Amino acid sequence: MECVSAPTIPATGDRLADLVRGRRLVALTGAGMSTDSGIPDYRGPDSPPRTPMTFQQFMGDAAFRRHYWARNHLGWRFMDATVPNAGHRALADLERSGRVTGVLTQNVDLLHTKAGSRAVIDLHGSYAQVRCMACEHRISRYSLADRLTEANPGFAESVSAATGVEIAPDADAVIEETAHFRVVDCERCGGILKPDIVYFGESVPKPRVEAAYAMVDRCDLVLVLGSSLTVMSGLRFVRHAAKRGTPVAIVNRGPTRGDEFAALKLEAGCSEVLTALADQKASGFQT
Repeated sequence: MECVSAPTIPATGDRLADLVRGRRLVALTGAGMSTDSGIPDYRGPDSPPRTPMTFQQFMGDAAFRRHYWARNHLGWRFMDATVPNAGHRALADLERSGRVTGVLTQNVDLLHTKAGSRAVIDLHGSYAQVRCMACEHRISRYSLADRLTEANPGFAESVSAATGVEIAPDADAVIEETAHFRVVDCERCGGILKPDIVYFGESVPKPRVEAAYAMVDRCDLVLVLGSSLTVMSGLRFVRHAAKRGTPVAIVNRGPTRGDEFAALKLEAGCSEVLTALADQKASGFQT
Protein backbone atom coordinates (compact mmCIF):
# COMPACT_ATOMS: atom_id res chain seq x y z
CA MET A 1 0.00 0.00 0.00
CA GLU A 2 1.24 3.47 -0.86
CA CYS A 3 0.53 6.32 1.57
CA VAL A 4 0.59 9.98 0.57
CA SER A 5 0.46 12.81 3.11
CA ALA A 6 -2.10 15.62 2.99
CA PRO A 7 0.20 18.56 2.07
CA THR A 8 0.73 17.24 -1.47
CA ILE A 9 -2.89 17.61 -2.57
CA PRO A 10 -2.11 18.20 -6.27
CA ALA A 11 0.05 15.06 -6.31
CA THR A 12 -2.62 13.01 -4.54
CA GLY A 13 -5.16 14.12 -7.10
CA ASP A 14 -2.83 13.01 -9.87
CA ARG A 15 -2.12 9.64 -8.25
CA LEU A 16 -5.79 8.95 -7.68
CA ALA A 17 -6.60 10.12 -11.19
CA ASP A 18 -4.10 7.58 -12.52
CA LEU A 19 -5.73 4.84 -10.48
CA VAL A 20 -9.30 5.64 -11.51
CA ARG A 21 -8.57 6.30 -15.17
CA GLY A 22 -10.77 4.09 -17.30
CA ARG A 23 -12.47 2.52 -14.27
CA ARG A 24 -16.07 2.68 -13.06
CA LEU A 25 -16.12 3.78 -9.44
CA VAL A 26 -18.37 3.08 -6.49
CA ALA A 27 -17.93 5.55 -3.64
CA LEU A 28 -18.31 4.37 -0.04
CA THR A 29 -18.74 7.42 2.16
CA GLY A 30 -18.66 8.04 5.90
CA ALA A 31 -19.01 10.93 8.32
CA GLY A 32 -15.81 12.60 7.12
CA MET A 33 -17.59 13.28 3.84
CA SER A 34 -19.98 15.67 5.58
CA THR A 35 -17.77 17.51 8.06
CA ASP A 36 -17.25 20.34 5.55
CA SER A 37 -21.03 20.82 5.66
CA GLY A 38 -20.83 21.40 9.41
CA ILE A 39 -21.94 17.94 10.56
CA PRO A 40 -19.52 16.54 13.17
CA ASP A 41 -18.19 13.03 12.95
CA TYR A 42 -17.71 10.30 15.55
CA ARG A 43 -14.09 9.30 15.13
CA GLY A 44 -12.18 12.11 13.43
CA PRO A 45 -8.87 13.30 14.91
CA ASP A 46 -10.53 16.36 16.50
CA SER A 47 -13.83 14.75 17.53
CA PRO A 48 -14.78 14.62 21.21
CA PRO A 49 -15.70 11.23 22.68
CA ARG A 50 -19.25 10.22 21.69
CA THR A 51 -21.41 7.36 22.98
CA PRO A 52 -24.20 6.67 20.47
CA MET A 53 -27.41 5.14 21.77
CA THR A 54 -27.75 1.47 20.93
CA PHE A 55 -30.77 -0.28 19.48
CA GLN A 56 -31.14 -2.30 22.67
CA GLN A 57 -31.18 0.84 24.82
CA PHE A 58 -33.71 2.58 22.64
CA MET A 59 -36.12 -0.34 22.46
CA GLY A 60 -35.68 -1.54 26.03
CA ASP A 61 -35.92 1.60 28.13
CA ALA A 62 -38.53 4.38 27.94
CA ALA A 63 -36.10 6.80 29.62
CA PHE A 64 -33.56 6.26 26.84
CA ARG A 65 -36.26 6.88 24.22
CA ARG A 66 -37.35 10.08 25.96
CA HIS A 67 -33.76 11.29 26.14
CA TYR A 68 -33.20 10.49 22.47
CA TRP A 69 -36.36 12.20 21.18
CA ALA A 70 -35.76 15.30 23.30
CA ARG A 71 -32.28 15.69 21.82
CA ASN A 72 -33.40 14.83 18.31
CA HIS A 73 -36.34 17.25 18.50
CA LEU A 74 -33.81 20.06 18.76
CA GLY A 75 -31.12 18.65 16.48
CA TRP A 76 -32.85 17.20 13.44
CA ARG A 77 -33.70 20.56 11.87
CA PHE A 78 -30.02 21.45 11.91
CA MET A 79 -29.27 18.41 9.80
CA ASP A 80 -32.25 19.14 7.57
CA ALA A 81 -30.90 22.64 6.91
CA THR A 82 -27.36 21.57 5.99
CA VAL A 83 -26.30 21.84 2.36
CA PRO A 84 -23.93 19.70 0.29
CA ASN A 85 -20.29 20.70 0.29
CA ALA A 86 -17.84 20.81 -2.60
CA GLY A 87 -17.06 17.10 -2.20
CA HIS A 88 -20.72 16.07 -2.50
CA ARG A 89 -21.12 18.26 -5.57
CA ALA A 90 -17.94 16.93 -7.20
CA LEU A 91 -19.05 13.34 -6.61
CA ALA A 92 -22.43 14.07 -8.22
CA ASP A 93 -20.58 15.64 -11.15
CA LEU A 94 -18.46 12.52 -11.53
CA GLU A 95 -21.63 10.41 -11.56
CA ARG A 96 -23.15 12.58 -14.29
CA SER A 97 -19.98 12.09 -16.34
CA GLY A 98 -20.32 8.32 -16.02
CA ARG A 99 -17.21 7.74 -13.91
CA VAL A 100 -19.05 7.11 -10.63
CA THR A 101 -21.69 4.40 -10.99
CA GLY A 102 -23.04 4.53 -7.45
CA VAL A 103 -22.68 5.79 -3.89
CA LEU A 104 -22.90 3.66 -0.75
CA THR A 105 -23.17 5.99 2.23
CA GLN A 106 -23.08 5.31 5.94
CA ASN A 107 -24.39 8.84 6.52
CA VAL A 108 -28.03 9.60 7.26
CA ASP A 109 -27.91 13.26 6.16
CA LEU A 110 -29.17 12.82 2.55
CA LEU A 111 -26.51 15.26 1.32
CA HIS A 112 -25.52 13.06 -1.63
CA THR A 113 -29.10 13.13 -2.89
CA LYS A 114 -29.35 16.88 -2.26
CA ALA A 115 -26.14 17.35 -4.29
CA GLY A 116 -27.63 15.54 -7.28
CA SER A 117 -26.27 11.98 -6.94
CA ARG A 118 -28.93 9.55 -8.11
CA ALA A 119 -27.56 6.03 -7.62
CA VAL A 120 -27.37 6.26 -3.82
CA ILE A 121 -27.88 3.51 -1.24
CA ASP A 122 -28.38 4.95 2.25
CA LEU A 123 -26.96 2.00 4.19
CA HIS A 124 -28.03 3.34 7.57
CA GLY A 125 -31.30 4.96 6.46
CA SER A 126 -32.02 8.68 6.78
CA TYR A 127 -32.96 11.24 9.40
CA ALA A 128 -36.04 12.30 7.41
CA GLN A 129 -38.25 9.27 8.07
CA VAL A 130 -39.67 7.61 11.18
CA ARG A 131 -41.20 4.14 11.45
CA CYS A 132 -43.36 2.29 13.94
CA MET A 133 -41.60 -0.74 15.35
CA ALA A 134 -44.91 -2.58 15.76
CA CYS A 135 -46.90 -2.00 12.56
CA GLU A 136 -44.09 -0.66 10.27
CA HIS A 137 -46.11 2.46 9.44
CA ARG A 138 -43.78 5.24 8.25
CA ILE A 139 -44.16 9.00 8.61
CA SER A 140 -41.94 11.94 7.77
CA ARG A 141 -39.79 13.57 10.42
CA TYR A 142 -41.67 16.79 9.66
CA SER A 143 -44.96 15.19 10.71
CA LEU A 144 -43.45 13.89 13.93
CA ALA A 145 -41.95 17.30 14.68
CA ASP A 146 -45.44 18.85 14.65
CA ARG A 147 -46.73 16.24 17.10
CA LEU A 148 -43.73 16.59 19.43
CA THR A 149 -44.00 20.39 19.39
CA GLU A 150 -47.68 20.15 20.32
CA ALA A 151 -46.86 17.73 23.15
CA ASN A 152 -43.95 19.87 24.41
CA PRO A 153 -44.89 23.54 24.02
CA GLY A 154 -41.95 25.89 24.55
CA PHE A 155 -39.41 23.08 25.04
CA ALA A 156 -37.04 24.06 22.24
CA GLU A 157 -37.10 27.74 23.16
CA SER A 158 -36.48 27.09 26.85
CA VAL A 159 -33.52 24.77 26.28
CA SER A 160 -31.91 27.02 23.66
CA ALA A 161 -32.26 30.07 25.88
CA ALA A 162 -30.84 28.30 28.93
CA THR A 163 -27.87 26.41 27.49
CA GLY A 164 -27.53 27.00 23.76
CA VAL A 165 -27.52 23.98 21.51
CA GLU A 166 -24.51 21.91 20.43
CA ILE A 167 -25.23 19.47 17.62
CA ALA A 168 -23.84 15.94 17.76
CA PRO A 169 -23.72 13.37 14.93
CA ASP A 170 -26.95 11.75 13.75
CA ALA A 171 -29.01 14.93 14.27
CA ASP A 172 -28.90 14.95 18.09
CA ALA A 173 -28.55 18.07 20.19
CA VAL A 174 -26.26 17.78 23.21
CA ILE A 175 -28.54 18.42 26.19
CA GLU A 176 -28.74 16.63 29.52
CA GLU A 177 -32.04 17.57 31.18
CA THR A 178 -34.81 15.75 29.34
CA ALA A 179 -36.95 14.28 32.14
CA HIS A 180 -39.85 16.65 31.41
CA PHE A 181 -40.02 15.83 27.69
CA ARG A 182 -43.10 13.97 26.45
CA VAL A 183 -42.70 11.25 23.80
CA VAL A 184 -45.49 10.39 21.37
CA ASP A 185 -46.30 6.95 19.96
CA CYS A 186 -47.65 5.63 16.66
CA GLU A 187 -51.05 7.15 15.88
CA ARG A 188 -52.16 3.95 14.16
CA CYS A 189 -51.32 1.29 16.74
CA GLY A 190 -49.67 2.96 19.72
CA GLY A 191 -46.32 1.29 18.99
CA ILE A 192 -42.84 2.68 19.58
CA LEU A 193 -41.69 5.21 17.01
CA LYS A 194 -38.03 5.05 15.97
CA PRO A 195 -36.02 7.01 13.41
CA ASP A 196 -35.65 4.96 10.23
CA ILE A 197 -31.93 4.79 10.98
CA VAL A 198 -29.80 1.72 11.65
CA TYR A 199 -28.61 2.01 15.24
CA PHE A 200 -25.52 0.46 16.78
CA GLY A 201 -26.48 -3.13 17.55
CA GLU A 202 -29.00 -3.23 14.69
CA SER A 203 -28.53 -4.85 11.28
CA VAL A 204 -28.73 -3.15 7.90
CA PRO A 205 -31.80 -4.60 6.10
CA LYS A 206 -30.80 -7.59 3.98
CA PRO A 207 -32.24 -6.27 0.66
CA ARG A 208 -30.20 -3.08 1.12
CA VAL A 209 -27.04 -5.10 1.76
CA GLU A 210 -27.65 -7.27 -1.30
CA ALA A 211 -28.18 -4.19 -3.49
CA ALA A 212 -24.92 -2.74 -2.17
CA TYR A 213 -22.97 -5.91 -2.92
CA ALA A 214 -24.41 -5.91 -6.44
CA MET A 215 -23.29 -2.32 -6.90
CA VAL A 216 -19.75 -3.24 -5.81
CA ASP A 217 -19.74 -6.27 -8.12
CA ARG A 218 -20.43 -4.03 -11.12
CA CYS A 219 -17.63 -1.56 -10.46
CA ASP A 220 -13.92 -1.52 -11.23
CA LEU A 221 -12.77 0.37 -8.13
CA VAL A 222 -14.13 1.14 -4.66
CA LEU A 223 -13.30 4.65 -3.44
CA VAL A 224 -13.70 5.04 0.34
CA LEU A 225 -14.30 8.64 1.39
CA GLY A 226 -14.20 9.89 4.97
CA SER A 227 -14.78 6.61 6.78
CA SER A 228 -12.65 4.89 9.39
CA LEU A 229 -14.44 1.65 8.42
CA THR A 230 -14.77 0.88 12.12
CA VAL A 231 -18.16 -0.78 11.75
CA MET A 232 -18.72 -3.85 9.62
CA SER A 233 -21.56 -2.24 7.65
CA GLY A 234 -18.93 -0.44 5.57
CA LEU A 235 -15.84 -2.61 5.97
CA ARG A 236 -17.52 -5.70 4.51
CA PHE A 237 -17.80 -4.05 1.10
CA VAL A 238 -14.08 -3.21 1.11
CA ARG A 239 -13.25 -6.80 2.02
CA HIS A 240 -15.64 -8.05 -0.66
CA ALA A 241 -14.00 -5.88 -3.30
CA ALA A 242 -10.52 -6.97 -2.28
CA LYS A 243 -11.53 -10.63 -2.38
CA ARG A 244 -12.79 -10.14 -5.94
CA GLY A 245 -9.56 -8.42 -6.97
CA THR A 246 -11.25 -5.00 -7.30
CA PRO A 247 -8.86 -2.18 -6.31
CA VAL A 248 -9.71 -0.07 -3.26
CA ALA A 249 -8.60 3.52 -2.70
CA ILE A 250 -9.15 5.26 0.65
CA VAL A 251 -9.33 8.99 1.36
CA ASN A 252 -9.48 9.58 5.11
CA ARG A 253 -7.74 11.61 7.79
CA GLY A 254 -6.39 8.95 10.12
CA PRO A 255 -6.10 5.17 9.96
CA THR A 256 -8.94 2.89 8.91
CA ARG A 257 -9.71 -0.79 9.39
CA GLY A 258 -9.47 -1.19 5.63
CA ASP A 259 -5.97 0.20 5.09
CA GLU A 260 -4.51 -3.26 4.50
CA PHE A 261 -6.80 -3.70 1.49
CA ALA A 262 -6.01 -0.33 -0.12
CA ALA A 263 -4.05 0.08 -3.31
CA LEU A 264 -3.79 3.79 -2.42
CA LYS A 265 -4.42 5.59 0.89
CA LEU A 266 -4.64 9.38 0.96
CA GLU A 267 -4.43 11.31 4.24
CA ALA A 268 -6.49 14.19 2.93
CA GLY A 269 -9.90 15.82 2.99
CA CYS A 270 -12.70 14.47 0.82
CA SER A 271 -13.67 17.85 -0.63
CA GLU A 272 -10.11 18.64 -1.70
CA VAL A 273 -9.51 15.31 -3.38
CA LEU A 274 -12.89 15.04 -5.10
CA THR A 275 -12.73 18.60 -6.36
CA ALA A 276 -9.30 17.86 -7.83
CA LEU A 277 -10.67 14.71 -9.46
CA ALA A 278 -13.63 16.54 -10.93
CA ASP A 279 -11.38 19.31 -12.24
CA GLN A 280 -9.03 16.79 -13.85
CA LYS A 281 -12.04 14.94 -15.27
CA ALA A 282 -12.97 18.15 -17.08
CA SER A 283 -9.44 18.18 -18.49
CA GLY A 284 -9.72 14.61 -19.70
CA PHE A 285 -8.15 12.45 -16.98
CA GLN A 286 -10.76 9.76 -17.61
CA THR A 287 -9.63 8.97 -21.14
